Amino acid sequence: MRLSLFGGLLPFKPREAGRDLLAGVTLASMNIPQVLGYTRIAAMPVVTGLYTVLLPLVAFAIFGSSRHLVVAADSATAAIFSSSLSNMAEPGSPEYVGLVAVVALLTAGLLLLARLFKLGFLANFLSRTVLVGFLTGVGFQVGVAMIGDMLGIETPANLTYRKVGELFENARQFELETSGLSLLVVSAILLGRRFAPRFPVALVAVVGMIAASAKLHLEARIAVIGPVPGGLPSIAFPEASFTQILALLPVAASCFVMIIAQSAATARVYAVRHREVVDENADILGLSAANAAAALSGAFVVNGSPTQTAMAESAGARSQITQLAFAAVVALVLMFLTEPLQYLPRCVLASIVFTIAIGMIDAKALRSILAESRGEFYLAIFTAAAVVFIGVEEGILLAIGLSLIRHVKHSYNPHTQVLAPSETGRWAPAPAKPGIETEPGLIVYRFGADLFYANEERFVTEVRALLDHAPTKIRWFVIDAGAVTDLDYSAAASIRSLLEDLSASGVQIAFGRVSSYLRSDMDRHGVTAAVGERWIFPTLHEALAATKKGAEVNIPALG
Repeated sequence: MRLSLFGGLLPFKPREAGRDLLAGVTLASMNIPQVLGYTRIAAMPVVTGLYTVLLPLVAFAIFGSSRHLVVAADSATAAIFSSSLSNMAEPGSPEYVGLVAVVALLTAGLLLLARLFKLGFLANFLSRTVLVGFLTGVGFQVGVAMIGDMLGIETPANLTYRKVGELFENARQFELETSGLSLLVVSAILLGRRFAPRFPVALVAVVGMIAASAKLHLEARIAVIGPVPGGLPSIAFPEASFTQILALLPVAASCFVMIIAQSAATARVYAVRHREVVDENADILGLSAANAAAALSGAFVVNGSPTQTAMAESAGARSQITQLAFAAVVALVLMFLTEPLQYLPRCVLASIVFTIAIGMIDAKALRSILAESRGEFYLAIFTAAAVVFIGVEEGILLAIGLSLIRHVKHSYNPHTQVLAPSETGRWAPAPAKPGIETEPGLIVYRFGADLFYANEERFVTEVRALLDHAPTKIRWFVIDAGAVTDLDYSAAASIRSLLEDLSASGVQIAFGRVSSYLRSDMDRHGVTAAVGERWIFPTLHEALAATKKGAEVNIPALG
């Protein structure tokens, strides 16, 4: 494995360093309230949110490649592990914190394996459609989880639909002062997001509420987060039993898939936008190092955040210097400014998280999916519902499964066509339906996917139906194999059997547009020997010319 360090920092451009440093300070002012809020989703001590943007940022800046990707706490991964670990230990307890660190370390290990064995392609199994649905479900789940703190109502249940029930059952606990403060913060952040997106409204809200709470002694009437330990994090290796590691591996695997999918997509978008080259393998290594740093410093799983990366770019960031400046600001906060955090009302933190949850529900993307594909829209909604009613970890596994099923469905039932005479007299592709032919005695057939065990029957059945219902006696059947790049053992056996039957009935099959990859499979599986090497051609025109030599077949220009 070739190791290339500081890819996100080099080449160093002194003229841009000052702008990147200022962008880092701006990013810190906008994101510190958010990372504090993510601890509510993760069910972790508040200070651990600051830990996620300290050593992990430095680790990614050293080992990563992207100049723009911001690695930090993330609501999706936080929801994944918190929903699972809350059944194994009391949220926020030392045991729970230890298990969270083990999940981060296991995630780092899986990312390292992905780098070593180049498994980054696994992210492609999570389609954009189900990713939108998954994040929508997480946003809804997180939003509902925060409403209790925003209204002063206890909702201890883990599942979202049970939390909704508890909101109604415990409605008498409703606190007017807490609710009014929450409404004020949510309104201010949403209005700021709409009219002044670069202004740190959340930071102003946090500082203002801390000052008001300390001055007016609001802790007597409103729940506050309480003492927050100061100082830099201590470094310790997380420990767990073998049984616990086995139980945590599926949780880490779910975080791994989400990290790969989101981080790779985000880094790619900004590399294209700025005409830069990004090394995805280096980024995977950087993410592994970042999660290892999180585990060793008492934080939780970190991810390449699309929202925070967008914030960094809007602040003027053009290299990882911005993230290093962000980490430096966080170090100063940890050393000198944690004491005032104890006065922060819990409802303010919950309100910040609530606005984050709203942002995760991408209504614009859902409308776009609905406009283009109703079936994919239902898939996204089903994924969101699974997250809400079943669970986050189960939801992401289901999302991967649905993505795979959707892919297999397309391969199992691909588009197939026959070249047929059009109104202009040219040959043009038409749906492959029984009763259609290209010319008397000739059918040119196109199969739109690789041939494998799942679709071999579809291929054979359709070829037979086209021959059985052709208007004339078919002598030549040309297969346009331009979309076929792979042929497995099962499909090859079916094709050999088909060739034998058609040869006995006087039909000659020819293959056109055969790639070198397909030809290799045909040779290995005995299809070349069965059809005859002289009936396999690299282009469709050569295949058609060969049929013309064997019989008088008129070949007009292709439409």
